[in-house]
Amino acid sequence: MDDGAGHRGGARPARSLRRAVAVLTATAALLLAGPGLESAAAAAPCAGRLAKSISFSSGELRVYRSDRQVCAVTLARNPGIRRTMSVSLQARGGRAEVDEGRFSRQAGPVTVAPRGRCVRATGTVSGISRSTGWILC
Repeated sequence: MDDGAGHRGGARPARSLRRAVAVLTATAALLLAGPGLESAAAAAPCAGRLAKSISFSSGELRVYRSDRQVCAVTLARNPGIRRTMSVSLQARGGRAEVDEGRFSRQAGPVTVAPRGRCVRATGTVSGISRSTGWILC
C-alpha cells in the first residue's frame, strides 16, 4: 500500500510526527529553563525602586523604596538548595519585621512604613550576614 509519498503504510508519517513532537517538547523545555527563568527570578520581589543592594559571597540583600513603604528581601546566590536564610527590616524606633527559615531562593519580602524615619536591613544566607546600617534618612 502506497501513501502517495512513496511510503508504505502509515509508519513513516507517524514516526515523523513523533520526532517533530519530541523536538518541539525539547525546545519548549530549553526555553522555559533558559534565560527566561532567570528573568522571572530577577523580577523585583517588592514594589518600588531598588534603593540599596549589598552582594556577599552567599547571597544578596536588596532594599526597595516606594511612596508608602520600604521593602527588603534576601536572595540566595545559588538558588535551589534549601538553606538557612533570613531578612529583617526595621524603622528606627520600631520593631523589626523578620522572615527567617530554610529557603531555596529567597527570604522575604518584609515591609515597614517608615514615616520619615531611617531604616536598617539585614540579610543572612548560610550564616553569612550583611547589613545596610541606617539608610533612607
